[in-house]
Amino acid sequence: MATSLNNLSEYDPNQIPDSTEMAFGIVVAEWNPEITNSLLKACCETLTKHGTDPAAIKVVRVPGTFELPKACEWMADAEWEDPEKGFFTPNAVIAIGCVITGETKHDEYISHAVSEGIMNLNLAYDIPFIFGVLTPRNQEQALDRAGGKHGNKGVEAAIAAIKMVALAKSMNVFFNPNEFDEWLGEQSTEELTGSTDFEFDED
Repeated sequence: MATSLNNLSEYDPNQIPDSTEMAFGIVVAEWNPEITNSLLKACCETLTKHGTDPAAIKVVRVPGTFELPKACEWMADAEWEDPEKGFFTPNAVIAIGCVITGETKHDEYISHAVSEGIMNLNLAYDIPFIFGVLTPRNQEQALDRAGGKHGNKGVEAAIAAIKMVALAKSMNVFFNPNEFDEWLGEQSTEELTGSTDFEFDED
């Protein structure tokens, strides 16, 4: 649905999962800071509104929108520590940027490359990557979608991230090999195989 027919900040809070146990990485483009800072602020406020601990939100900045996919990849593999609450790894990564149409086709190349890059990350990783990038025709349209009359895409990106993490958890998508190794070491041969007898074929 077109943004002009739908407010980006409107949603039913009763339909949003609790995000208390979720951690998020956010990568923000510095280009068009008036827009991206507004998107970031709304995104973080929405995450914490639904239960996310501020310590579980990691924000990094990149020069421009084109750099988002690579930094998102790095973020997906990142770990950060809070002195009081321990270590966090992201359950989802949110990319925030703004590409405004210019006099050349530069914006088209950037938008296509970034959207494809984020899509490829979604296919390569088990965690979701959220496309929180505006692609307006002019500054006015950008402002309208960064807290103006059409809401704030930062809110939409946060809600999408929470919903996708909740869906992944419900489908047991997230898998920690370290936890599996610990569990495996605690199991006896009989518990794992149903038998204490092993037979090996000799070559």
